[in-house]
Amino acid sequence: MSRRPFDPAFAALPRTIPVFPLPGVLLLPDGRLPLNVFEPRYLNMVQDALAGDRIIGMIQPQGEERPDGPPPALWRTGCAGRITAFSETDDGRYLITLAGLCRFAVGDEMPTTRGYRRVIADWAPFADDMADGPPPTLDRSRLLQAIEAYFKAEGLSADWDTIKNTPDDRLVVALSMVCPFGPSEKQALLEASDATRRGETLIALMEMAAVTPPSAEDPSTQRH
Repeated sequence: MSRRPFDPAFAALPRTIPVFPLPGVLLLPDGRLPLNVFEPRYLNMVQDALAGDRIIGMIQPQGEERPDGPPPALWRTGCAGRITAFSETDDGRYLITLAGLCRFAVGDEMPTTRGYRRVIADWAPFADDMADGPPPTLDRSRLLQAIEAYFKAEGLSADWDTIKNTPDDRLVVALSMVCPFGPSEKQALLEASDATRRGETLIALMEMAAVTPPSAEDPSTQRH
């Protein structure tokens, strides 16, 4: 991972973090995730994060949230990011960008604060996320073929010159985050043990999707 000037050291990552549960949304170390925040509880979360260490954990819920029921359980692994860009809109929204730092395992869940959820984060299993590890070892030709077939099947356009000139590690992170895979596929990409395994998982998912009719459900539909 490329260390940014204002990133905290691994040892300085906080014990308790706010979490933003969104199905089908993926943040990875070294990735950039833009978010349009408008729900009051998440506006509170952003305000509190900006007043502190600017760290928010992105995680997927294991079900739909219902107004009259308990909050859905969370997947056991998420990824924390640091707010690196922030702006306000005239209609009361925050536009932020999270830069991925490190994955975390969910420990105990803490009482809600100003409406948003918090967890104790176990960073230890993912210390390598903040180290300068080797780039993924992938079959570049197969990766590009899988991308082309997947984009064609999904009706997506792309800047192919940019794709062909992007290193494997950045390409895998970007495509893992932006491709409209379902929640379980996103979770598999998040939980991949290393960059090579994540790249292999991404290739397999794109190859399978290229020969499978698209689902009527759009997992990229988000409400924040």
